[in-house]
Amino acid sequence: MRIGWATRMRASFGAPFLWLVTLVYFTQGFRSFVWTAVSYQMKDILKLSPSASQFVVSVAHSPWSIKPIYGILSDCIPISGRRRLPYLVISTILSLFPWLILGLANSLRSSSDSLTAFLTLQNLGSAMADVVVDAMIAEAVRSELAEFAGDLQSLSWSAMALGGIFGSMLGGYTLSHLTIDTIFLLFSVLPAIQLLSCALVKETPLQLESLQHYKNVENLEFKEDASHYKRKDTPTRTSDSSRRRKNNHKYHKRKLNLKSEISEKQPGSLVARYNISLRSTIYSLAKAFKQPIILRPMAWFFFSNVAVPNLSTVMFYYQTEVLNLEASFLGTARVIGWSGLMFGTYAYNRYLKRKKLRHVLMYAHIGLAIVSLLDIMLVSKLHNQLAIPDKYIVLWGSAFGDAIKQFKLMPFLIISGQLCPPGIEGTLFALFMSINNLGSTLGSFLGAALASVLNISSESFDNLIFGVAVQLLATLLPIAFLFLIPKEATGLTS
Repeated sequence: MRIGWATRMRASFGAPFLWLVTLVYFTQGFRSFVWTAVSYQMKDILKLSPSASQFVVSVAHSPWSIKPIYGILSDCIPISGRRRLPYLVISTILSLFPWLILGLANSLRSSSDSLTAFLTLQNLGSAMADVVVDAMIAEAVRSELAEFAGDLQSLSWSAMALGGIFGSMLGGYTLSHLTIDTIFLLFSVLPAIQLLSCALVKETPLQLESLQHYKNVENLEFKEDASHYKRKDTPTRTSDSSRRRKNNHKYHKRKLNLKSEISEKQPGSLVARYNISLRSTIYSLAKAFKQPIILRPMAWFFFSNVAVPNLSTVMFYYQTEVLNLEASFLGTARVIGWSGLMFGTYAYNRYLKRKKLRHVLMYAHIGLAIVSLLDIMLVSKLHNQLAIPDKYIVLWGSAFGDAIKQFKLMPFLIISGQLCPPGIEGTLFALFMSINNLGSTLGSFLGAALASVLNISSESFDNLIFGVAVQLLATLLPIAFLFLIPKEATGLTS
């Protein structure tokens, strides 16, 4: 049965496309191999405090919060008549060279400022590659291939989980046997392979004269209350709201003005065409973004991330400085975590994607609160009274936490991929993901601030119990705002 599924996937999308998607996401997951070394670089060599390390990590991951910019670039400004592959090549180069430079120049690794700059540049390349591949997936699953939407998402996340498993397994081991510069150089091999693999995928050049993107703006209209796009000539119920008619009138007026401008400037320069393309994309994006099935879940998901202070880096310091857990074991814990992510992906597609999102998200946050209880047990040493080893608590928390997080993420990935209108796939999908990443980044900054306020340092973790307690209470807060999720919405579009 699985062989038949793989054969249909290959026949529908082609082996080179599936290989590239798998490789990009595998590389994303395998970054755990090198980020383990980065964590020890900040703690043992740069001697940064827990809050300072948390701050560096937050800054380094900030490029993931502006993903719509990369989507707009790839959607509106093609290079050599192509929208996706050239940007994938650029992003891969940006991902490759920081690791090469850090591996070859020891002086750059010895400064927190230069390390932060190169890590930020590397994340810029990774985030851009993620946007481009997401857009390629969204384009690939439209129309008759929509039935493969969940399968492609499962393939991508499973590849990332597999990369995370191998990266975590090898990361802890190599730290005990190799130098950090060698680890950086070894990791650069994967982006190099990804760069070469871009040549395997063929992308049809855009016919600029046809301006097909603008025809999509004219002929496509996003359904007001629901979950998919309809053609303009498809009968729909007339709204009773005069405000909606007024807003639609304004939007159609802008489209007519844009169409007129297109007809006037079509023979003009590429700059004029790209300017029109950019404006067209913004109009389409604004129209799509207003839809409740996109806007309301995005608002909830952003809040659910930003409201919870991220103390992961602080807990890493506690586990290594107080509990004296070695790098190899922490790598094993991450392997368990990535395995939990794979299980979460499978469990969602098998059992939960037809369930109401409100129920899935409520139980997900209750589960995450229970995981925070494990951290409280670990910090308060309550588990010692129950004769439970430290390592068991760490392993259980890693496995359950990553699995439950997938129950939050998978529904929105599938919905966003199916709702992307032609021409702005990268931008709309990236907008959703950037909201998620911005919320996570702000949550990380909040965690750094909380650690600083509580005076948590490498020498003193006395107040960590209060930080973890705040994290637990904050995890339950988003449940009160689940009314932002459409009542009947599920992980499937109708």
